[in-house]
This record gives sequence, C-alpha cells and structure tokens, in this order.
Amino acid sequence: MSINSRIADDQPESFAFSAESKKAIKTILAKYPKDRKASAVIPLLDLAQRQHDNWIPMKAIEAIAETLEMAEIRVLEVATFYTMFNLRPVGKYFIQLCGTTPCWLRGSDDVTRCIHDKIGIKSGETSADGKFSLLEVECLGACVNAPMVQINDDYYEDLDYETTAELIERLSRDDVPPAGSVQGRQGSQPLPGPTSLENVTSFPKTAKKTQSASGKAQKSKAQDGGV
Repeated sequence: MSINSRIADDQPESFAFSAESKKAIKTILAKYPKDRKASAVIPLLDLAQRQHDNWIPMKAIEAIAETLEMAEIRVLEVATFYTMFNLRPVGKYFIQLCGTTPCWLRGSDDVTRCIHDKIGIKSGETSADGKFSLLEVECLGACVNAPMVQINDDYYEDLDYETTAELIERLSRDDVPPAGSVQGRQGSQPLPGPTSLENVTSFPKTAKKTQSASGKAQKSKAQDGGV
C-alpha cells in the first residue's frame, strides 16, 4: 500500500491545535529533554487525531513537525507506520480486526465474514452511512482472548459470528457495549471459571516483627564489645 493511498484526497486548508490541546502539549513536552522533542511525536499525533474527528490531515502533520522541530517527512513516517493513526476520514466506529495467527486459528475469519454480511465492507472501506470503517491489522496483543477487534479505544474479545453480529447491531443504535470479553471472562481466565486462586483471603496486617532471643543476645554482645 503506497503512502498516497493512505492519505485523504480532500484536505482542510488549515489546522491549529486548540487551547486545550496546547495545554496538553506543554505537559507532554515537559516529560522529555528539551533537545529530544521528537520523542513526543506519537502523543502529539494521537492528540491531533482526537481533536480532528479521529483522523490526521496533512496540515496537522505540518503543525506537529513545527512544534517538535522535526522534518515533516519524519512525522509522516511515524504516522504511516502505525495503524492506530488514520490519515483519511473513518467512520464513527473504527473497527480494527486482528487477523494474526492466534485470532485466525480461533475464528477471525467468521468475524470478518460477519462484518461483511452485516455492514457490507471489507478492510480499508467505510460503510455508505459513514458509521463504520474496517481495517485488518496485525496483532493487537489480546491473543489469549482471541478472536478480537478494537473499536475506537476499546477491545472486544472472545468473538464469534453471532456475538459480532450483536455487537454491530448495538453500535448501529449507538448503544456501546462494555469493553472486554463478550463471554464475561475476567482477564484471561478459562471459560469454565478460575482453576486456581479460587478463594481470595484477606490477611490481617502483619504484626511488627519481634526480635528473637538469640538476636537480642547477639545485639547485647555487640554493644558490650563482645564477639
């Protein structure tokens, strides 16, 4: 995929960070040495994307480059490397579908098929109503609860065709479900429930350690100059 295909054809004439964003930038830059401003490029790209309806126009790339005293191409290199950054408009619900081996083995093809059946889009496309966009991405790091998708900032895990269909239906009504496992698993525990650490015991506060008799004797000898 070429860089040009990643960048929107229709671009705004200008972009400026809001007063709130500028305040956030000041806080972000304070975390880095003054001669290492470029280290803040990812946080600023994220900030620009959140300010600009979940995508980053080229004017924002220029603004970030100026703020961080970087070449514009360097900012663009970072923005095009990570799938978390959108350089063209996306739907209200941006679905990133993991198709890497663990998710694939656990049924990500069924999730893909459901999204195509229910919304009519493939990877890289946006629905006609502008509500959904889909992008197949590499590992999102939730392999133990595969297959999964990331929708905007949230992970939805343990999906199959039916639960994906229900998820899409709820989002179509702007009824955003709680993030996490759709099967109700806590963390990555087995489906039947926890197999270890089943009971959580509240231990009382540990009493202050008392010095043993032998310890007292040794301390007494030391104070007396003995060995």
